[in-house]
Amino acid sequence: MSDAKHNRERMRNARAWLWVLCLMVLSGLTGLVQAQAGAGAKHGALEVTSGLGRKLYALPDDQGVIDARKSLAAEPKNVERVLALSKAEANRRQYREAVATSSEGLAFAPNNADLLLERGHRELGLREFSKARSDLEQATRIAPQMLDAWYHLGLSHYFLGEFDQAAAAFGKARDLANTNDSLIDCSNWLYVSLRRAGKEQEAAQALTRITPEVKNTEPHLLFYLRLLHFYQGKLTENEVLPPPPAGPDDLEGELAFDTVTYGVGNWRLYHGDRAGAAEFFRRVVGGEAWNSWGFIGSETDLVGGRR
Repeated sequence: MSDAKHNRERMRNARAWLWVLCLMVLSGLTGLVQAQAGAGAKHGALEVTSGLGRKLYALPDDQGVIDARKSLAAEPKNVERVLALSKAEANRRQYREAVATSSEGLAFAPNNADLLLERGHRELGLREFSKARSDLEQATRIAPQMLDAWYHLGLSHYFLGEFDQAAAAFGKARDLANTNDSLIDCSNWLYVSLRRAGKEQEAAQALTRITPEVKNTEPHLLFYLRLLHFYQGKLTENEVLPPPPAGPDDLEGELAFDTVTYGVGNWRLYHGDRAGAAEFFRRVVGGEAWNSWGFIGSETDLVGGRR
C-alpha cells in the first residue's frame, strides 16, 4: 500500500473514532440531563428556606391543580373557584402559589373572610407569621363566628411566641366548637398555649372538658385526642408516641408522628428538660411534612427566641 493511500486510510479511521467519541459524549450528556430532570421532577419550586437553613420544596402539579386552574380561568372572579385553586395548590405544598392565588381573589373581594383565612393559613406554612396574624385578625373582625379564623389566629400568635394571645384565640375557637372533633383540636392548642404561657392551673382546667365520652369522628384527630389523654396522665410517653412514618408518601403517618412527637417534646420543655425536648423536635424536622404544625413548632423552637 502506498504511503498516500495508507495516510488516507488512517484519516478515515481517525474520523470514525472521533464520531464514536462524540456520540459517547453526547449520550453521556443526554443521560445526565435526563437524570437531572428526573431528580427535579420529584419536587416542584422552592417555597421557603427554613430558619434552620433547610430548603423546603413544593410538590409538582397534580390533576387537582390543573383542573382547578382551568376552572378559575373560565371564571376568574369567582371566589369559590379562587379558594378551590388555592386549596389544590396547598395540597401540593405550593404555598407561595396559594398565597398569590388568594391575593388575586382579595384584589376583587377585599373583605372576604374565607379568602383572608385561606391566605393567612398558607402564610403560616411559609413562616410569615406576622403577615398571617394580620390577615387572620381581619378575618375574625369580619366574621367573628368563624372558628377556623380564631384557630389559625391562635397558631400565628403561638408561632410568634405570643402565648397569652394564642390561648385567648384558641379559647374563642373552642367556645365556637359544636363537634367533638373541633373541641379536641382546639383543646390541644389551648392547653399547650397555656402551658407555654406558664399558666399550669388554667391549662389543667382546659383538660376537664375532655371526658371519657369525648370521641373523635375524623380519624386523623385521634392523635390529638391521644395527646390530650397523655396530658391527663392516662397514657405514658411510650404509649402515646406513634411509629415513624413508613416513607415519604406516608402523609397521614408523618402528620401523626410530627404532631405527637412535637407534643411530647413540648411536655419535656414544660418540665425543664430542654435537651430532651430538642431531641424530639429534631426528630420532627428531619421529615418531609414541612407544612404541618408540629414541624413548624419544632423548627421554631429549635431556632430559638421563644419561652
